[in-house]
Amino acid sequence: MSPTVSQAAPATLELVRALVNTLDVEASTDAISAPVDLERWLRHARLLAPDVRATARDVEHAGAVREALRSAMAANHDGTPVRPDAVGVLGSAAERARLMLSMTAEGGWVARARATGVDGALGALLVIVAEAMADGSWRRMKVCLNDGCRWAFYDLSRARSGKWCSMQICGNRAKQQVWRARHEQSATRS
Repeated sequence: MSPTVSQAAPATLELVRALVNTLDVEASTDAISAPVDLERWLRHARLLAPDVRATARDVEHAGAVREALRSAMAANHDGTPVRPDAVGVLGSAAERARLMLSMTAEGGWVARARATGVDGALGALLVIVAEAMADGSWRRMKVCLNDGCRWAFYDLSRARSGKWCSMQICGNRAKQQVWRARHEQSATRS
């Protein structure tokens, strides 16, 4: 569901949120379901050179990375560990991207992907995630707890307790479900 109120992430972290939201769970639409779609999305994000062509395998890999990132964002709700299968997919993507660290003259570290093409583009997104983890902003990246939605959002709440992509849509649905369950339960007791 593409909610009417969507919390964008800061700076380049928005690219990661946008990638996860290329799959609209509620509408069952996938904006990167074909090689040309993946190419278009990565070029629009300025992660892929104009002459690079994606393959069906690239689409499959990008989809797996997207869903592993969604799983990692879901773990941010309560600090549970990221599912092992998601950790494996992201680790494999980092290997394919040939991520490396370089020391800067200022004594800091810079990560970058050495691979080119789609693997390098996905690696650049993983670098963004690593930087967000280092600066603490990653913990605010979440997915809607509505299983029919799962839209990625950046939690702007002070307490970092956001649960839904939109309080007006999915939050309201959750409240209605609780209300109905309570009323059904009290009706069966009467």
